[in-house]
Amino acid sequence: MTHVVTCFLRHERDVLLGRRSDAVGTYVGRWAGVSGYVEGDPRDAERDARREVREETGRADATLVRAGDPVELRDGDRTWTVHPFLFEVDSREVTPNEEIATHEWVLPPAIRERETVPGLWAAYEAVAPTVETVATDTVHGSAWLSLRALDVLRDRAAVADEYGVVAAVARDLRTARPSMAAVANRVNRVMSAAERTPASIRAATERVADAARQADGEAATRAADLCGESVVTLSRSGTVRAALERAQPAVLIGESRPAREGADVAAELAHAGLDVTLTTDAALPSELATRDPDTVLVGADAVLADGSVVNKVGTRGLALAAAREGVPVYVVAAAAKVRPDETVHGETGDAADIYDGAAPVSVANPVFDRTPADLVTGVVTERGVLDGDAVRSVAAEHRANAAWDAE
Repeated sequence: MTHVVTCFLRHERDVLLGRRSDAVGTYVGRWAGVSGYVEGDPRDAERDARREVREETGRADATLVRAGDPVELRDGDRTWTVHPFLFEVDSREVTPNEEIATHEWVLPPAIRERETVPGLWAAYEAVAPTVETVATDTVHGSAWLSLRALDVLRDRAAVADEYGVVAAVARDLRTARPSMAAVANRVNRVMSAAERTPASIRAATERVADAARQADGEAATRAADLCGESVVTLSRSGTVRAALERAQPAVLIGESRPAREGADVAAELAHAGLDVTLTTDAALPSELATRDPDTVLVGADAVLADGSVVNKVGTRGLALAAAREGVPVYVVAAAAKVRPDETVHGETGDAADIYDGAAPVSVANPVFDRTPADLVTGVVTERGVLDGDAVRSVAAEHRANAAWDAE
């Protein structure tokens, strides 16, 4: 049995496919991911995967997202064990070697519409986003996760024969992250706009995803104009990061325990040329007081219908400190993050992150907190800075979209 790796490079929502050249020994002319033989212990196939990515695309900076379970397949008298991997890259720049005749970035369902190496779709499914990966991700923000949820819906629609199968996935997705309004709202928007067929749902996911990317980008552009020369933030928000990279202010950022995603953002911003200071979550309010920043800029997992904001725990304390020092607090978020109601869905972290001793200590480890509307200067969206009436109007839109399941 021959062991091989198949690697999918993902940029935004597309994956890289290459047409195999006559320099390879098998499946010449067929489309494939980045692939090659496992030269060592199959249990360490990731090493071979990284080597193949470097050799075939010239990318040494790809970030591993997921390693899937091996896929066994038979093609005539050949038997293959395929070790699938999914990597993320921050651009579409690749330098193919002689094994790739041509390459394209495509939406994953295109795999099913091309002449590919055997089992390519099965390999992709082994590393593709799922309801579970959306539900358990502790690193990414809600805008990013909402696009992954649309990927899950699109992929299921691409293979389903019945509307009910896809609708069941939509129901699971909209409850996968109850604290993140954009996930449910964008799924509901797809289902509300689509006809009751898998093909229509697949097409609707593309329209909604395109609109979502534009909305996130426009919100970031508007927020950049409000940053000033010095900004305080915390946690990971792709929209906040985009705004900061546009505005280029000095940045003070909290580390955001327990995953410390703030540390990752600090490194990314520093690599982008910004003057960045990383501090602990506990020190963030006092550091704000000593630095006299122009703005506090944070993301949101949800904006409630009353104008209050649900975001990574620590946001409320930061907003209180900002109010004490007279610093405006802007929340940047696409309008999709407005919740149709005022329900707060809390998520709780692992108690052992705080205390794992033997004493009978009760642990409160919330992941999110709620910042009252009177502490928020404005909610910056692709539609502009929303006031209370505008937030309620957007909430009504989302309630109407959610009615698809009541029909």
